[in-house]
Amino acid sequence: MRVGIVLVAALCTAVGCGGGNDGAAPGTTASGSGSTPQSAPPSEVTNRHVGVLAEVSSADVAFTYDPVAAPPGAELELQVAEGEGSTTVRLLVDGLQPDRGYAVHAHTEPCGETGADAGPHYQHDQDPAAGPDKPSTDPTYANPQNEIWLDLTTDAQGAGSTETTVPFGFGDRAPASIVVHEKEATATEPGQAGSAGGRVACLTAPFTGA
Repeated sequence: MRVGIVLVAALCTAVGCGGGNDGAAPGTTASGSGSTPQSAPPSEVTNRHVGVLAEVSSADVAFTYDPVAAPPGAELELQVAEGEGSTTVRLLVDGLQPDRGYAVHAHTEPCGETGADAGPHYQHDQDPAAGPDKPSTDPTYANPQNEIWLDLTTDAQGAGSTETTVPFGFGDRAPASIVVHEKEATATEPGQAGSAGGRVACLTAPFTGA
């Protein structure tokens, strides 16, 4: 089976994003289609990464930390294309657990042998109260317009898709990975905002550069 993770950064109007779906995080849409959408990405795409989930002992760029929730052999794909002052992110999956929600976020560091290696969530405006041992849980900063949230729910075949648009591009800082979390949705309340439980899978995927 194929898991595609596709992130497309461009003006929302360039890809016709919008709308909503039950189970998605605020600012996202999500659906399970039964097959990975085959529509071509817009021409602005400048970055693409593909990886196949593997156990930590044999993983290269795509790691599973929970083989039940994130089965080895699932494929992850990332595409990035920046627009004028906004970023549209599209995530497609195929081959995860069927009829299950997943919270997915962009993180600051590449994947490693443990889920913690990917660092915290990428934030456009960084929470000054957060630190290495204190993740940001202030909804002023931990929200789907300042971070990149890609919550989705899979269909009976383990396929699904989600899309979000955030009002920023990338300069000196950019996400370096995508992390799949165990919770079915990202928390939004103060003191818990951005929380999504353990990290079940990770794809190293720099949003900028080669």
